[in-house]
Amino acid sequence: MTTLTSSAAPVPEQPADHPRMVRGLLNVAHALDHLFLLIFATAVAAIAADFGVARWEDLMPYTTGAFVMFGLASVPAGRWGDLWGRRRMMLIFFHGIGLSAIAVAFTQSPWQMGVALTVLGAFSAIYHPVGIPLLVQNSPTPGRTIGINGLAGNLGIALAALSTGLLVKYFGWRMAFVVPGVVSIACGFWFARCAPPEHAAPARKAATQVHLPRNLAIRTFVVMVASATTGSLLFNFTTNGNGQLMVERLDGLVADPAQLGFLLAGIYAVASLAQLVVGRLLDKVAVKPLFLGILALQIGVFYWAAHTTGWLWYVAAIAYMVSVFASIPFNETMVVRYIDNSMRSRVSGVRIAVSFGISSLAVYLLGPFIKAAGFTSLMLTMSAIACVSALIVLWLPSQAQLQAGAGPAAP
Repeated sequence: MTTLTSSAAPVPEQPADHPRMVRGLLNVAHALDHLFLLIFATAVAAIAADFGVARWEDLMPYTTGAFVMFGLASVPAGRWGDLWGRRRMMLIFFHGIGLSAIAVAFTQSPWQMGVALTVLGAFSAIYHPVGIPLLVQNSPTPGRTIGINGLAGNLGIALAALSTGLLVKYFGWRMAFVVPGVVSIACGFWFARCAPPEHAAPARKAATQVHLPRNLAIRTFVVMVASATTGSLLFNFTTNGNGQLMVERLDGLVADPAQLGFLLAGIYAVASLAQLVVGRLLDKVAVKPLFLGILALQIGVFYWAAHTTGWLWYVAAIAYMVSVFASIPFNETMVVRYIDNSMRSRVSGVRIAVSFGISSLAVYLLGPFIKAAGFTSLMLTMSAIACVSALIVLWLPSQAQLQAGAGPAAP
């Protein structure tokens, strides 16, 4: 890839933003996307007991296929979004992920569940390269829009902890998949009614493009992909491991699954606000120094959390999830600023495929790593990964370099 292109933000490519209801459903879709991918991690102890598996860690590898497909399927999803239409792809997302979640509830063995989760992962791959570009393509304040969207996604993570804990306790783990599956299908029918049809696919629309010089294009794209990869590693390690980590670090203080679900949801709910704040800042300040500040926070709080237990660990967990969630809007903002709308889904698909394809190893390795080294070593490893992220972002061209290369269009 030799050039990256930039739309003349904040000039919208259509006269007005999406209707409020459409924006709302696109944000709900983000929440559902993350919720579905974390139901298994939250309910894994109950699933292991039902399937007769002695240790929950032994079930974790069966969800690897979902996260691999979440990455790999992003490439065709992004391509179809640009060439076929993002509205159509979102309809497939709502109905496909809902039906596949219901299918998971009917599985009778770990291997059956692994296959069903892999299908669910394939449908979940549609959202990020399609839903987010659809949401921001007409937004006059993309940073704020991305921040609100990120808040919705993270609230989905919180809801996964809360709803799964309650549903598992009172109705069993299978209903933890069925209920959100039905909700997603209902949202799909609602989206079909509210979202106006696209007159042309994004790739077929004329667009104003600004080309970055080859060296800046390569550096920016490499930083986007590499920082997304390390960020996804941290995201997958934390969101898939926090439930069992909380059981260990709050041992003797809280034992009820529903109470643990509330506490875990509280971590995610508080941390979710970070994306809203960062999104607003990104409409006003340069990407690089703000990103480096967030990564410096990550390094410190993961190291701190590794050496704490009890309620002090709970405070540290809020802090490290704030830092993880706060780092998410940066890559989406770079895509909006330096990639034209006509090809954003395809570029996002490649970025997500690489980053989530590699970071899916975190899900596969989580159980074996914990068995071999424990959670303290895991958190120290995450602090080291944050150090690598900071070194990567140091290579990002400065705002002045990017603006000079892209011309006056870049904000």
